[in-house]
Parts: sequence; structure tokens; C-alpha cells
Amino acid sequence: MSGSPSQNTAQRIAVAGASGRMGQMLIQALLAAPDCRLSGALDQAQSPAIGLDASAFLGQDSGVAITADLQLGLAQAEVLIDFTRPEGTLAHLQVCCALGVGLVIGTTGFNEAQKAEIADAARHIPIVMAPNMSVGVNVTLKLLETAARALATGYDIEIIEAHHRHKVDAPSGTALKMGEVIAAALGRDLKDCAVYDRQGLSGEREPACIGFSSIRGGDIVGDHTVLFAGTGERIEITHRSSSRSTYAQGSLRAARFLRQHKVGLFDMADVLQLR
Repeated sequence: MSGSPSQNTAQRIAVAGASGRMGQMLIQALLAAPDCRLSGALDQAQSPAIGLDASAFLGQDSGVAITADLQLGLAQAEVLIDFTRPEGTLAHLQVCCALGVGLVIGTTGFNEAQKAEIADAARHIPIVMAPNMSVGVNVTLKLLETAARALATGYDIEIIEAHHRHKVDAPSGTALKMGEVIAAALGRDLKDCAVYDRQGLSGEREPACIGFSSIRGGDIVGDHTVLFAGTGERIEITHRSSSRSTYAQGSLRAARFLRQHKVGLFDMADVLQLR
């Protein structure tokens, strides 16, 4: 169990996908944070981890068993941190609304209807939703906004991202967010200018487009590069993640931020005061 100074003041946080790579990183970060307490651990009913102690992988005893019962797993929580799949997150969202539990959403791959459902739920509970919880990535987004405005003409923009072989969506949510930030800075809508596929005789590049390329392989945690290619020069803005710990620490900052709010939909720019 986390060595919090007071069980009454430590923020009670539950983790979804508790036996997954990100879930375990979140649990490890929570147990090490003196102002946080692991209050619940959720996983799918078919997971072999159901019933095990949430920190067994660390050789520790947290006193919190992994469960598929959402009501039980969220009963003591103030906030749920969720890095799962869209369908799972939306199921968790319904129970969080019923119980008044805040939600930190790091899940990616939502469609527009699912995003609207989350926005509607934010009228009842506080939610931080971001495709990438890394502090560094979110500072990078701010840099990209500045660069896009300064390089609005004469520069072609391409976004290249790389992730591990197990990632199921492409482009990554972070790459899409980068595209959205750049497009907004240029007064465009990403839906109208994004190019996700080039094959064969694709023709000359449209000057206003934003191109995306995705790489999948090995155990790459997450690399993102935005290329501004002009005549005679090019600028590359890159962020590389070497550990999921950066996502976990950013998620805890988001959870702490939610203590200040009863309702509302926020992102990491709000958490980090980057507006």
C-alpha cells in the first residue's frame, strides 16, 4: 500500500486494465506517490489476474484485489484512470457517472459519437481526456502550435509516428492531436486536409495537406516527429518516449487536477496551464 501521510487526505484512485502494461505502470506510480492511494483495480472478467492482488507483479501486497465488478472496483474511488479500449472506457464512464467518480481518459481510437458521449458525461462528472498524458508531449503540442503559425506558408507538414507491434489503432491518438493542433493554428479543419495513405501514382503533394505516416514494430513506446519541409531547409520537432512512466506521472497530475473540479471536460493543456 502507498505510504501516504494520511488515509483521509490521500486521493483515492482506481485503475482500469490493471494487469496490462499501462495499468501496471499506473499502479506502480500510485504506490510510490505519497498523496495518492490505490483504491480499486479493474480488468476484464476473462483476465487470469482476476482475484490477484493488484501489486503482486511487484512482489508487494496492496490489499486491493483485481476485479471485473465495476461497482465494487469503483466503490471507494474518487477518480478512475483508464487506458483501455473505447468500448471498455464507455462502460466505465456509465458507472463513474452513476457513482460520481471523476475520470482520467488516456484511451485512444474514439469515434465522433463516442467523443460526444464523453462530452455529455462531463456535465455530471469531471473528466480529463487526452490522447497522450505525457507532460513532454503536451509541451511539444504547444511548440507545434507556435511553429505552425510561423511557418504557415512555404512549408509542407508531415507527421511520422512509431509504436510497438501491439498497438491496434493508427495513426496514434497523439499524432492525430498534433495534426489537430497544427490545423487549428493554420485556420484549417484536419478532416479536410489530412492525408493518411499514399500509394502508386498519388500525384503531386497538395500544399495545404497534412500527411501522416505510421510505423509499427518491436517494443517502441512512442515516437512522434513533425516535419516542416521548406525550400532549402526543414525543421523537425520530435518527442520520444522511452518509458510508459511519463504517461503514468502525467495521469497522476491529471487526477490531482480533478480534485479542483466537480464537472467539466478538460485536457492536459488545462492541467499544465498551457492555454
